[in-house]
Amino acid sequence: MPKPEYAFLEGRIVPIEEAKIDIRTNALQYGTAIFEGIRGYWNEQRQKIYVFKMKDHYLRMLENCKILMIDPGYSLDELMSITLELLRKEDYRQDVYIRPFAYVSSTSIGPKLVGYEHDFFLYTGPMGDYLDTSRAIKVCVSSWCRLSDNALPPRGKIAGSYVNSALQKTEALLNGFDEAIVLTSDGHVSEGSAMNLFLAKRGVLFTTPTTDEILEGITRRTVIQMAREDLGLEVVERKIDRTELYTTDELFFTGTGAQISPIGEVDRRKIGQGEIGPITRQLSDLYFKVVRGEMEKYREWLTEV
Repeated sequence: MPKPEYAFLEGRIVPIEEAKIDIRTNALQYGTAIFEGIRGYWNEQRQKIYVFKMKDHYLRMLENCKILMIDPGYSLDELMSITLELLRKEDYRQDVYIRPFAYVSSTSIGPKLVGYEHDFFLYTGPMGDYLDTSRAIKVCVSSWCRLSDNALPPRGKIAGSYVNSALQKTEALLNGFDEAIVLTSDGHVSEGSAMNLFLAKRGVLFTTPTTDEILEGITRRTVIQMAREDLGLEVVERKIDRTELYTTDELFFTGTGAQISPIGEVDRRKIGQGEIGPITRQLSDLYFKVVRGEMEKYREWLTEV
C-alpha cells in the first residue's frame, strides 16, 4: 500500500511523517484497539471516488468499541466528515483503502479496559486487490481454529485478535496456498482468515451464521441482498461441515479487502471446474458495478467524495 501524504491524529490532519504515537501506547502493547477497513472506488467516467457503505462501517466500529469500552471521541457524523476531509486533501484518482483506528492511548502498563484514555486516528492510501479476483485461488483448511466469542470475540475487529488471522494466513502461504479457511473450536466452518465465506450448490447459496465465530461482514450482507433481490437466489445461513467444502459447486470469499474472491481448490481438491463459477461471476460483476456507482438502485450505499 503506497504511503499517503496525510493522516488524522489527535484531532487534526497532519503530514504522515508527523503521525506518531508513543511506543508505550497501551494499544501497541496489548492490542486494545478497534479498527475498520473501508474502500473507496474510483469512477473514471465521472472522475469521482465513491466510498462504499461508509456509514455501515462506522456504525459497526462504534458498536465494536462497546466490546472494549473504547470511546473514540467522535460521533458517527464526525467520523464520516473527517474521512471525507482527509480523502479530499489526498486528492486520489484511483481506488483507495481507508483505515480508521480507535484505541487505548494511555501509556500505562497493564491489560485492562477501564481507567485509561482513548483516541482515534485515520489514514488512507491507494489500494487494488487484496486477493486476485480475476482467478480462482487455492486455499487450505487451517490447523489454527477461529477464536471463540467467550475468549476474544471475532465479531469485533479487535486489533489483537488478528494474530489469530496472521497464524492462519501464514500457515497457508508457507504450504503453497493463497488463503485459509478456518474452523470453529467444535469443527464447523467459520470463515476465511480475514473474510467471510459462501458456497453455492445446486443453485442455492449457503453461508455460515453470525454465531459461528465470524465477523459480521458488510460485504457479506451486501452479497446476501444482491443474491436474493437481483439474482433471485435462495440464501441459507446455517452451520457448514468441512467436507461440504469439498463437494460444493462453487466457493468464494467476501470482504472489504477480498471483495468477491473465487476459490477453485480446497485442500488440493478441485471445486467445480476449478475456475470462477457462474454464480460467483454474476455476483462479482454486479458488485463491481454497484461500488463504482453504475447501479442507480444501490446509489444510497455510496458516499461521493
